[in-house]
Amino acid sequence: MDFGLVLQTDPPASRVIGLMKRAEEHGFTYGWTFDSAVLWQEPFVIYSQILANTTELTVGPMVTNPGTRTWEVTASTFATLNDMFGNRTVCGIGRGDSAMRVAGRKPNTLARISEAMKVIRALGSGGEADLGGTVIRFPWIKEGAELPVWMAAYGPKALKMTGEEADGFILQLADLYLTEYMVKAVKDAAVAAGRDPAEVKICVAAPAYVTDDDSPEALAHAREQCRWFGGMVGNHVADLVSKYGEHSAAVPDELTDYIKAREGYDYSHHGRADNPDTQFVPDEIVDRFCLIGPVEKHIEKLNALRELGVDQFAVYDMHDAQEKVIDVYGTTVIPAVNG
Repeated sequence: MDFGLVLQTDPPASRVIGLMKRAEEHGFTYGWTFDSAVLWQEPFVIYSQILANTTELTVGPMVTNPGTRTWEVTASTFATLNDMFGNRTVCGIGRGDSAMRVAGRKPNTLARISEAMKVIRALGSGGEADLGGTVIRFPWIKEGAELPVWMAAYGPKALKMTGEEADGFILQLADLYLTEYMVKAVKDAAVAAGRDPAEVKICVAAPAYVTDDDSPEALAHAREQCRWFGGMVGNHVADLVSKYGEHSAAVPDELTDYIKAREGYDYSHHGRADNPDTQFVPDEIVDRFCLIGPVEKHIEKLNALRELGVDQFAVYDMHDAQEKVIDVYGTTVIPAVNG
């Protein structure tokens, strides 16, 4: 199993670069960041420095979207990084939550994501693409260029499209039941589209918080440090409930029931441990969606995720123990899972 590190691009950028370098030294093979131009610093500028300060780490956004940049610009940015550092980028893409809403725009449609994925992948891999009647190709791109595009999804239509079109699936939660359910939906869609389902990489992303023991006090602190994640996921879940209704056969209750007490969301606290808008998230959801507790609990859940077909676990490392999680994963967890 591959392991990734997910960070926000808060200033100073030197800290983001340092944590990514530390992660590679401890066995992580992917470095991901948020991509929301108003809330955080521009990630692609920082990727250049991460790539320059590491040797093999693959970097990319978790996730970009087709609305904040024109598609040829997105593809050119990835292709430039790959030309400079080798094929060491991946384009994670989705509808756009904070990046779009903070700027007063609605998230993109699935049809727009589908079109964007085709254009970005083709251009970033050295092919040509049609930009609404104008066919272009980058004349400077070298032979052998590659740009995989991984799609983030929760809902049934998005899962189907991921299996049909994407190179990878990003699932932002680590609940075992929902992981099995959604991975199956993606793989089934790949098979129905005539694809080899093994070609679709599966990445589960969630906060991980390592405690020294499983005392009530230690677990309570870990939950408070990770409760923000249920609120972040809740933004996407609220969209699904709005579209499909409550207790819909199209979306599992295990995903939607917990947001009933949700009362709005302030993106100025997005993805942060002190987010005051996530108190509606119950402990049960934190435990299901995240990895918290002593080392052995992390290893147990990661092994279960691997059995469900997960190729990568990406650690959301936004809490008060960033270095500790990187170090413990590197010295103990990763060797135990991959040993």
